[in-house]
Amino acid sequence: MSTATKKAPGTKKAAARPRKDAKATASGPRTLVVVESPAKARTIEKYLGKNYVVKASMGHLRDLPKSQFGIDVEHDFEPKYINIRGKGDLIRDLKKEAKGASQVYLASDPDREGEAIAWHLAYILGLKEDENCRIIFNEITKPAIQAAIKEPHPINLDRVDAQQARRMLDRIVGYKLSPLLWRKVRKGLSAGRVQSVTVKLICDREKEVRAFVSEEYWTVDLKLRKKRSRLFEAELVAIDGKKPVLPDQTSASKVKADLEGQTFTVTEVKRRERRRKAAPPFNTSSLQQDAARKLGFTSRKTMMLAQQLYEGISLGRKGPAGLITYMRTDSTRISDLALAETRAYVTERFGTNYVPEKPNLYAAGKNAQDAHEAIRPTSVERTPEEVAAFLTTDQLKLYTLIWQRFVACQMTPAVYDTLSVTITGGKRYLFRAAGSELKFAGFTAVYAGDDGKKEKDVLLPELTAGDTLDLSAILPQQHFTEPPPRYNEASLVKTLEEKEIGRPSTYAPIIETILSRGYVIRQDKHFQPTELGFVVVELLEQYFKDIVDVKFTANMENELDEIAEGKRGKNQLLEEFYVPFEKTLTKADEAIGHVELPVEVSDVKCELCGRMMVVKQGRYGKFLACPGFPECRNTKPFLKDTGAKCPKCGNAIVERRTRRGRIFYGCKGYPDCDYVTWDTPLAEPCPKCGSLVLRHHFKNGRALVYCSNDACESRVNHPINRELERLAKKAAAKSAGDSAPQKAPARKKAGKKPAKKTTKA
Repeated sequence: MSTATKKAPGTKKAAARPRKDAKATASGPRTLVVVESPAKARTIEKYLGKNYVVKASMGHLRDLPKSQFGIDVEHDFEPKYINIRGKGDLIRDLKKEAKGASQVYLASDPDREGEAIAWHLAYILGLKEDENCRIIFNEITKPAIQAAIKEPHPINLDRVDAQQARRMLDRIVGYKLSPLLWRKVRKGLSAGRVQSVTVKLICDREKEVRAFVSEEYWTVDLKLRKKRSRLFEAELVAIDGKKPVLPDQTSASKVKADLEGQTFTVTEVKRRERRRKAAPPFNTSSLQQDAARKLGFTSRKTMMLAQQLYEGISLGRKGPAGLITYMRTDSTRISDLALAETRAYVTERFGTNYVPEKPNLYAAGKNAQDAHEAIRPTSVERTPEEVAAFLTTDQLKLYTLIWQRFVACQMTPAVYDTLSVTITGGKRYLFRAAGSELKFAGFTAVYAGDDGKKEKDVLLPELTAGDTLDLSAILPQQHFTEPPPRYNEASLVKTLEEKEIGRPSTYAPIIETILSRGYVIRQDKHFQPTELGFVVVELLEQYFKDIVDVKFTANMENELDEIAEGKRGKNQLLEEFYVPFEKTLTKADEAIGHVELPVEVSDVKCELCGRMMVVKQGRYGKFLACPGFPECRNTKPFLKDTGAKCPKCGNAIVERRTRRGRIFYGCKGYPDCDYVTWDTPLAEPCPKCGSLVLRHHFKNGRALVYCSNDACESRVNHPINRELERLAKKAAAKSAGDSAPQKAPARKKAGKKPAKKTTKA
């Protein structure tokens, strides 16, 4: 029997009341439908009509108390639920509506959290737990709502128990471990079952980055042509049958000198056809990753916008409508109705060549609950262009992304003609050139792909085995091995999913929590741990290995799934976790002394009290603060010295931040000196001319080191010249666009009033 059927201690179970007959009054009492948000309520009420009243619970109405532990460990982990402060008026209003209703339906979100909200609502409104009061829908459309109303069912108590178990596990860790951190480290800290593992992942990656030693290596490319055909590049892939190892410029120069007198001959030409399939439709995790990569959205922003699109947007005269299906899902399943509609749309819009013979079906992950469909538009006929006038800029970006990905997933693969050419240089050297050309667009006519960019055609001249090629240039290039990249929003979400830490719906709050607690900071769209984060993780690793163990946390998620499936009891899981955890907590409290956080003293004197200011870590990075706090509250921005000298005045170049947190570099003598740059200054000057050396970072993570002196001989044929030229053209185009006269905004058709009808005499 499910433990969710037990009443909460300290509260009296409301007696089940008989429902009034719908025909008891002349007009008949209406049916009450309770949802979570007002936006959803407005949309659903439009579909149900005047015989229904739809109210919003605004999320949870009952929860564990904030001021106390709220779990009776001695009596089967009985939770103590109380009405949430500030929701008294809302609860009274819902009770009043329920009292006069012929039927009450609970339509909270179709996940475990929504099931628990429905369970709490049933308790407050006096509904029987076996009553057919629960309705579920995956999309807010008229057919889906009407179908759900016809098929009410009891609350799923196993899913409620899974939510309660998660909530109580988090409460045990938070309310037992956090006070230990307050006493031993500093006040205001918190530890969490999932957030601590996430911080550990970021700390481990930072250790790898700091321990990484960059190594130099060189590559050699050729520029070749066949008679008067176009130039193309070939890469050196073997020397004497082995992979080339060129650790320095000397070895690369030796190869270059040896190649200058060689004959270059085509020895093999391979032609084939490559097919590139469309990605599956979005689930919660892939949506967060794609929105981060392509739109620059945080997980929190993505989920907030998706919630708005799901709950309903007013479409002018058409009224409110839910634009996408439920956005918390781990499934890639698509309904038969949506498949048929999408295939018909693609056929009409693009032609039969773009529609596969059978619908494309995608397998869900091994741990997917598959409770809901994939994230998709509720109707593909509702194109981004059609709804653009009713959406904010960010809503439209996200809806366009979802619409394009879903339509593309039911289209044929893109087809490329590829060409691989093997070239010999004398007897020792082997080169390879590759080309590709788009033959059939397929799904790329709608959606570029996960990287957000369409593949560019790389064209090679017509070549056959035995052709002799003319050498145009030999291009030795210097490279440096780079450390593993720090986690960004997309890669962190991907890692959490791969390691089965948490669930997709929890990724956004996890990231926001570790940022707000000061364990990590977001710098240049990447996460970096703070000293506080390192200290807390090291403490947990030493005394609470399970709390920061990836496998343990992942296994806990699987056990919660078993509870939701009715295969395991809630109290059994809680007891197996709590007993050893309590013993470890007692030992750690006795063993751990007070942990002193490292204090970095700066060379800046506080002008108010004369003390030397110290470096503090805030949510938005480091800053200088007076150690005399709270008597002296003086703070200043922290200026990190790069070690480089300003090319204008010779002062130090320091790291600065824009108002939005983006890093740039400028002279410490500002405002007397106005030198600034986005590129990272290096401490070592140029060996050729002694000028400032900069490192330019590309969006794909690649970096180029170059001399800031345009006239330096090292800048001849340097790739940075093309990049700077491209940036200059982009800036000029933007400047021209800003100065151009702006068109008046188009008048929305939905806003026009209907013309008055006139009658001819």
